[in-house]
Amino acid sequence: MTLLQDLFLTFAKIGTFTFGGGYAMISLIDHECVDKKKWISSDELMDITVIAESTPGPIAINCATYTGYKKAGFAGAAAATLGIVLPSFLIILIISSFMENLLQYAVIERAFKGIRIAVALLIIQAAVKMIRKMLKKSSNKLLSIGFVAVFFSITLFLNLSGIRFSTIYLILTAGLLGYFIYSGPGRKGDAG
Repeated sequence: MTLLQDLFLTFAKIGTFTFGGGYAMISLIDHECVDKKKWISSDELMDITVIAESTPGPIAINCATYTGYKKAGFAGAAAATLGIVLPSFLIILIISSFMENLLQYAVIERAFKGIRIAVALLIIQAAVKMIRKMLKKSSNKLLSIGFVAVFFSITLFLNLSGIRFSTIYLILTAGLLGYFIYSGPGRKGDAG
């Protein structure tokens, strides 16, 4: 199997289980591209996730495009991106062609309730894994834990209170604070 075929098939497998969107797919991408295939490092995946969250476009597609480009240039980027997009497109096309109102079927509705739980767990798993990796690389674990705790608490409070806010402000604030906290006097900064 050629590298382009491998990129396409790997990301097609990930794309087939796209329930919940990009965040839920991060743990699948981590397993396939970092642990199993070693196409990218865990640091690169964290960087891709941060950049993908800060730029237009779905996280999973940005991760696929970056990984494909790193491994095989433009052709690799195209193969990986097509692989991650095609299964979802085909599934939606088939569903919309044959079922007018998918959730009117009790079996489907119940299955989706179960899938929602799995998606939430995949997102939590990806978050925990990223936090662990960040703490492992941090020169000041207590400061990093505090940073995570403060932003988690703020986000949780805003969400539970029903206060709508743009994640852009959260990213910009965290980036600014991170810059000042981790590059203060006598600090070299953290790699993670």
